[in-house]
Amino acid sequence: MPAARKSAPKKTFASLPAKRLRDFTESVIREQTRLAHVHGAVNLAQGFPDFPCEPALKDLARAAIDADFNQYSVTWGMPGLRQAIAGKMGRYNGIRADADRNVTVTCGATEAMICAFLSNLDPGKEVILFQPFYENYHPDAYLSGAKPVYVTLREPDWSIDEKELRRAFTGKTAAIVINTPQNPTGKVFTRAELELIARLCQQWNVKVFSDEIYEHILYDGAAHVSPGSLPGLEDRTVTIGSASKTYGITGWRVGWAVAHEKITDGLRKVHDFMTVCAATPLQEAVRGALGLGPEFYRDVSAHYLRRRDFLVQGLEAAGFRCHVPRGAYYVMADVADFIREPGSKGRGRFRDDAELARYLVSEVKVATVPGSSFYKIKGKAATAHKLRFCFCKKEATLAQAIERLDAFRSSGSR
Repeated sequence: MPAARKSAPKKTFASLPAKRLRDFTESVIREQTRLAHVHGAVNLAQGFPDFPCEPALKDLARAAIDADFNQYSVTWGMPGLRQAIAGKMGRYNGIRADADRNVTVTCGATEAMICAFLSNLDPGKEVILFQPFYENYHPDAYLSGAKPVYVTLREPDWSIDEKELRRAFTGKTAAIVINTPQNPTGKVFTRAELELIARLCQQWNVKVFSDEIYEHILYDGAAHVSPGSLPGLEDRTVTIGSASKTYGITGWRVGWAVAHEKITDGLRKVHDFMTVCAATPLQEAVRGALGLGPEFYRDVSAHYLRRRDFLVQGLEAAGFRCHVPRGAYYVMADVADFIREPGSKGRGRFRDDAELARYLVSEVKVATVPGSSFYKIKGKAATAHKLRFCFCKKEATLAQAIERLDAFRSSGSR
């Protein structure tokens, strides 16, 4: 009698994602940009300018292509650009850097940060994130197998609760992420705050991943302090920068990571197999951009200061309560008056900031980012009634958004 045939295994969908992807969603910021395109909305969600970059930068890029800088560069960056970055780190950031041993050019600050995570964090280790945080840091932790530990910045000035910060450090802590000036709040970390972090990092032997892409965009006398310039952090800090925000060229994707050579060696290995190299002609153009004089950087801050004040005034007139940023180009606005508290009828029309943001982009035609997307702990009052607006836009763009938001308020849509 013939043996019974085994039944074929039950088919399953072949494209289920890896488990590491199940703890986060697509970028809310980029989703809001996509929805802005769908609905024809003014995009105050994603942080990229809608005005031309400096003409000199275009000239530098064209000249680089004409000069045949069109093939792979050295994996960790063209020598001339690395030398320019090292010089800039010494002049502006107070960090001594050798172009060959300490500087790695990456495809934007985004790649520099994930390279820092992957090359320094073993699975099961912990990384401290200040929240609200830039939304990439949370996925970076999960992709590297590390466990994020959250420390909440306290309103209204986004200050550090020292006791909470101290509790976050344990024997499992391997790194802490600092973003100064910070996205989304515009907080500029003070020297005293950074010195506290430095003491804790030395005590617990913890590395620092310092995202400083808004380092030149400062207001109201705020001063930028690079953590890597502080005593005790020189050899344990990865300082991450980029040309994207300072020069208004977010699509060029030229960033860098500066670190002690032992950290740099591992970071370069990850970078090599992740992207090989950043775009060669744009590396050459950024090398030229780093040579622009101090007046350029003063003009950048003054340019965004006008837009900050214009947007804050317009938002507050439209019923939003704003946290005025001291750096970067985002405004966090409190929208509690628009939110209906759970289990309460209340005056608010919307369940939370995410629902309000979806309504604004589809019906009011203004794209923003719900503040809760910058927090891991959701559903609490402190995280569910904020919106982030970016002001790296033409004044006409900001005026159009304000006009629409004012009409929204006038219509009684709270």
